[in-house]
Amino acid sequence: MKALLLSGGSGTRLRPITHTSAKQLVPVANKPVLFYGLEAIAEAGIGQVGIIVGDTAEEIREAVGDGSAFGLDVTYIPQEAPLGLAHAVLIAREFLGEDDFVMYLGDNFVVGGITDLVDAFRSERPAAQILLTKVPDPSAFGVAELDTAGQVIGLEEKPRQPKSELALVGVYLFSPAVHEAVRAIKPSGRGELEITDAIQWLIDAGRDVRSTTISGYWKDTGNVTDMLEVNRSVLETLEREIGGTVDDDSEIIGRVRIEPGAKVTGSRLVGPVVVGVNTVITDSYVGPFTSIAGDCRIEDSEIEYSIVLRDSSVTGVRRVEASLIGRNVEVTPAPRKPAAHRLVLGDHSKVQISS
Repeated sequence: MKALLLSGGSGTRLRPITHTSAKQLVPVANKPVLFYGLEAIAEAGIGQVGIIVGDTAEEIREAVGDGSAFGLDVTYIPQEAPLGLAHAVLIAREFLGEDDFVMYLGDNFVVGGITDLVDAFRSERPAAQILLTKVPDPSAFGVAELDTAGQVIGLEEKPRQPKSELALVGVYLFSPAVHEAVRAIKPSGRGELEITDAIQWLIDAGRDVRSTTISGYWKDTGNVTDMLEVNRSVLETLEREIGGTVDDDSEIIGRVRIEPGAKVTGSRLVGPVVVGVNTVITDSYVGPFTSIAGDCRIEDSEIEYSIVLRDSSVTGVRRVEASLIGRNVEVTPAPRKPAAHRLVLGDHSKVQISS
């Protein structure tokens, strides 16, 4: 069995971060989202991975390399434009051959991995297996319709009037039967070859398409709100580890990981928090669910429920929360402008002015 990991796409919902960085490499708990997918694939016993890459191909190649760091053999497959998930299957035909495969969206996050799902597929071998989960706004996703027996009878991509609240999670398993389906379908109104159309083709052709509804944690990390929520979820599993230096005037509470070379002085850290290599925190408060990457500086500031990327600084800022701060960013207080009250007061007035 092989894996097809999608790492193209422009990440418009994460701009301006993705103007200069691939969305799949934005870190969660100081590790790129893409790496969690690679680890899940390796844990499922899959060794060969094709990574679909687009405009950020060089950045992805530099981060992942040949895959040996994950115990994987990686092949890069260029996609000229984000023309749909089914198009990714189409251009990966040579790599996939006649093998079963799992298709994993590189900006998705599934807690608990995919090992059980892969094992079940290997033993039962339907034409396709999809993951579903209930979401509050299914119109933003591919949506599945099930009959009373729980069988998949219909799929739609981002429907205006969803027929259910079951959204497709970004993990799919296919037999080689899907190759006939992706060749048979036409581009949607969005100009893309939709994987939902390909799976619908399999259903209409009488092929065995199964679904698993997951109740565990899944997120599409395509926007800042979801990215912060995934960061929170991962940090919940953090173990306390003090690898850097903490002075006697500092207070470390709960599950805090301070990586080697980091230095904490006169500060209070309340976990779960991760502090990256060589980061310096001075006279500051770092609150729960905060990830600070390596080579950062937090000084005379307060920050919580946030992600700070490499080589950035926050100095003299009393409160930062629910924020995603990119690389090489400087956050400082705005200069104070002279303030004055201009008054026109009649005789015998009484005015109270708070200073």
